[in-house]
Amino acid sequence: MKKFSLNNVQLKNKLLITYFLSVFIPILLTNIIFYHVTINNVKKQKMHDLTLAFEQVENEFINTVDEAIGVSTTIYTDNIIHGFLEKEYESVIEYITDYESIFRNFNKYSPVYSSIKEITFYTDNQSMLFAGGIHKITEDVKTNALHQEFMLLEQSHPVLRRNESTDIFSVIRKLDYFQNNTREKFVKIDLNTDMIKQAFNNVTFQGHIYLVGAEDQIEYSTGTVKNDEQLNFSKLSDIPQESITFEKEFELNYLNNWKLVGVVSENAILEEVQNSGNFILYLAALNFFIPSFVIIWISSSLHSRILRILRHMKRMRNQNFALIDGIEYKDEIGQLTSEFNRMAKKINDLINDVYIANLQKKDLELKRKQAQLNALQSQINPHFLFNSLETIRMRSLLKNEVETAKIIQNMAKLLRNSISSGKDWVKIQEELKIITSFLEIQQYRFGEKLQYEIDVDPACKELDIPYMSLIPFVENASIHGIEPKRGNGFIHIQLKKVEDGVMFTITDDGVGMNDRKLNKLVQSTHNEDDMGENIGVKNVYYRLKLLYGDDFDFEINSIIDKGTEVRIFFPSK
Repeated sequence: MKKFSLNNVQLKNKLLITYFLSVFIPILLTNIIFYHVTINNVKKQKMHDLTLAFEQVENEFINTVDEAIGVSTTIYTDNIIHGFLEKEYESVIEYITDYESIFRNFNKYSPVYSSIKEITFYTDNQSMLFAGGIHKITEDVKTNALHQEFMLLEQSHPVLRRNESTDIFSVIRKLDYFQNNTREKFVKIDLNTDMIKQAFNNVTFQGHIYLVGAEDQIEYSTGTVKNDEQLNFSKLSDIPQESITFEKEFELNYLNNWKLVGVVSENAILEEVQNSGNFILYLAALNFFIPSFVIIWISSSLHSRILRILRHMKRMRNQNFALIDGIEYKDEIGQLTSEFNRMAKKINDLINDVYIANLQKKDLELKRKQAQLNALQSQINPHFLFNSLETIRMRSLLKNEVETAKIIQNMAKLLRNSISSGKDWVKIQEELKIITSFLEIQQYRFGEKLQYEIDVDPACKELDIPYMSLIPFVENASIHGIEPKRGNGFIHIQLKKVEDGVMFTITDDGVGMNDRKLNKLVQSTHNEDDMGENIGVKNVYYRLKLLYGDDFDFEINSIIDKGTEVRIFFPSK
């Protein structure tokens, strides 16, 4: 059995082994551990936040009730109120006088404590008027279970109860602090319902909160609960299995056996965990794909380049000495490629020198003769074109089509000048003849739409300028300036002798160019590698640059919907 060696494993498989052992498996294990640790931390933090929110609800509710308890204690120990409720009144005026005197100061409690809605006194003193917060203890009140409960208390303390008909919480306290009690009396302090709601509606607790009485009667709930619903929270079966509960039993005597229960759906916790889990998964994917991409990219570069060298080496068996194309890189594989190319070229040169040199020489001679033949065949005299145009012109004259004959003659002149002339310089007056022929052809085409004027300084007619250097600007003014314009157009051409040269100016009142198009045209004249559009203008500019260097001036001005002006200064030859 052969001993295993990495040297016998293909390079592609080696790279895959390196990838899985160094990237894939470590990143996968790390992300799994990180995912579980983070999810557990998120759950713990969420439960901690819910616990704090639940405790905040408890504290706010107790604070709301404590305000009423404090007021009840003040009333409980108030000797003036005690005397007022115990006194036997001889007349209504006497009662009203005492009532106004006492309750003028007593009413100060309501605006100070926002949790108190109303304070009501109950008494069996028949000499009092039962109005304005003073109520009579009737037989219905006496037979009430709550009344019987707190009247039997050995030590008086406040009791919190909810009126099911009005859904109002009240603090009720028997007023028996003083020893000289001759009458039965107690005070009922109604709590502000809005303050109760404010205490329970804690936006940070994502669930429902239940205030449960001594007999597991739900006294208040932020969720939807029927009035007669009984919940025994000591049994887990009464709580939905998919819920998480928080329970706190009050340790206050006036809330004896009362408790606060919070119920949160597991979906709320799972949603928070899911959001964190999704983030971790996205981060894990990012941590996985970026290193994987880098490893695959680098491995692909190594593998593909080595395979390319191997393919070329195998082709050499069939005497195919083609070089490896591409950039010669500086790493080891690049150096190996360069050495292979040098070797293949050397071998190929030796073979060519010995076996193929003569055949190549004969082939080149044959191609040279074929090129000479093609050149001779292409030298066809273009005069047959001029003769054909002359025949058409004469035929038009015989038919009295003088205008058509004139246009054909102008066309023949333009064709003859563009084909037969081999000179670089021409007199200005000869250049003007070409311009005139072109403008007459354009007038024949556009009719009255095109009008032109040529203003030539006689002193410059015999001066030389580069051949066909003006006609491209005349053509642009006609085709790109006047033709798209609505209505008639006018072209003005001026050649004026100035110091050290000639100034050529051509102006049209055509459609003009916007700044972007004008700047693009001007910039393109400085880019010799890109002919692109406006090849005639660029051609003239390059010729002037070659002939004059930096001694000539070239300027283009244009306003949209106003027209274009081109100015060229030709230095004296």
